[in-house]
Amino acid sequence: MPKVLQKIPFIIELFFNGLFILLYSLKETNRLPAAWDIKVLDTAMQFCAYLVPLVVLISVVTNFILCKRIELFLRKYIFSVLIIIPLMMTWGDVEFAFWLVSAHLLSLILSLYDVDTLDKVKNSFSFKSFMQVLRLKPAQLVILSFMAVIFIGTFVLMLPPSLVEGKTLSFSDALFMATSATCVTGLSTMSLQQDFTLFGQMVILLLIQVGGLGIMTLSTSMTILLGRSMRMKDRIIMQDLLDVSSLEDLFAMIINIIQYTFLIELWGAIVLTFAFIFEGYEFGTSIYYGFFHSISAFCNAGFALFDNSLESYATSPLIHGTISVLVILGGLGFIVLKEVSEMVMSGGKIVRMALHSKIVITTSIILTVGGALFIFFGEFLNALDGYTLVEKIQVAFFQSVTLRTAGFNTIPLTSFNSYTLYGMSLIMFIGASPGSTGGGVKTTTLAILIQSIKSTFKGVKTVTILDRTVPSPIVVRATALTFISIIITSIFILLLMKLEPGQTFLPIFFEVVSASGTVGLSLGVTSQLSIAGKGAISLLMLIGRIGPLTLLLAIGGRDRSTGKIDYPDGRIMIG
Repeated sequence: MPKVLQKIPFIIELFFNGLFILLYSLKETNRLPAAWDIKVLDTAMQFCAYLVPLVVLISVVTNFILCKRIELFLRKYIFSVLIIIPLMMTWGDVEFAFWLVSAHLLSLILSLYDVDTLDKVKNSFSFKSFMQVLRLKPAQLVILSFMAVIFIGTFVLMLPPSLVEGKTLSFSDALFMATSATCVTGLSTMSLQQDFTLFGQMVILLLIQVGGLGIMTLSTSMTILLGRSMRMKDRIIMQDLLDVSSLEDLFAMIINIIQYTFLIELWGAIVLTFAFIFEGYEFGTSIYYGFFHSISAFCNAGFALFDNSLESYATSPLIHGTISVLVILGGLGFIVLKEVSEMVMSGGKIVRMALHSKIVITTSIILTVGGALFIFFGEFLNALDGYTLVEKIQVAFFQSVTLRTAGFNTIPLTSFNSYTLYGMSLIMFIGASPGSTGGGVKTTTLAILIQSIKSTFKGVKTVTILDRTVPSPIVVRATALTFISIIITSIFILLLMKLEPGQTFLPIFFEVVSASGTVGLSLGVTSQLSIAGKGAISLLMLIGRIGPLTLLLAIGGRDRSTGKIDYPDGRIMIG
């Protein structure tokens, strides 16, 4: 088929929808010619609002017919397919039509640069030289991918369709919200219920899902689903991120991650839908609330569609119990979820589980139960005083679970004793488990450090856990990770004390630990942060999501010096 015919959908859309975008832009910027009749223009704009979605639909259908393979169509026009749904849902809305059609036209322009054109460009000497200069390390690629999603989310959240009529969103607030959602933290300077439209809430939910799964995992899964082969560099990066040794294990792990994520989130959404129906909400609202809070809980994000988080459902076991289960499953890590599911399906014994899974499950149980007992007895006659014994147990257990980087709360944290808040900060600093949707220094790091201390007390040179020896490099890595996290947290505490002189020490300390562990709990400081304070917390949330070691590897990188040199031992006094 001649290439001219393949460009016909683009030409049609450029003419009709481009004209609509131009007229709307002139009207909104007050640059229309004085002779033009505003009423006639408004009528024309309303007519266009009904016409342009049909033009987009015709463009999508035509491109589908012209594409030789379905995977080629999805790769080039997947955004066109996705944008049809909101266009049809908002059919006739001029403002929505303008923003959605503008984004679609931009994506269509980018799709013109097909694979053949890119291959020709890649063969040029200048492009090769440019790529050699920009050759990125795996850690740098992870950071840049998160930053790219954050800035895209910031831009979309600032668009009028994302905000309730009459509301405005500054760049600092938009950046903070996008960072908090992508880094699955849950800290918020705006109200999801009062300030954002359905579209804006869905954007935040999409950022949560992308941030929870990880950008590299999502891109790799799309590559697998479309049947395309992965580049060797991408394979190495993903094998390093997921700790697998072969390509077959990599594909199996990614498929399992996608399966577990959507199955667990679907189960949570169904249960929560019935729970919200029992609370008196309409069926449609209950479905939306169910899916939103299920995804937010499993991704350990902590975003809720209620201004007081889940305080209204402190004694509703079906709601806070389901969310607790989702938070726990999300915080265990996909490797542990896979092994547990295989053990349950095959009827295997716990003793046959891998060392990693045993450590994660044991440490998670100890921290959750220990945290619940600490909150229960610490606040028995204070914050929990107005509840019955059963309700106190529910509130204490839920708050202990959500300390594992989830960020929901069913009771005002400002009513807690200061020593309780400090103890909660320590649990937040530990966080979830490796390979999960949560942050913190991780449960396995804590277990290795404790066993290392025990070995030191006993005068033993090796560190053992459950009759297995922990390699020395892993012990050193765990120690370094903890020390680096303490340093970063301390620096940001000092910085926030300087930037926010009106706040006392404990709320700032709690806020910084919550951000670094991507928890999302706050003592009311978040909404009062200055622009500089929002920027500092945003940076800390990003560091907490990618991990301090990943940040250092991105800046410094591994030592690639050739040869092996063994230096003589040196004696240094410590202690």
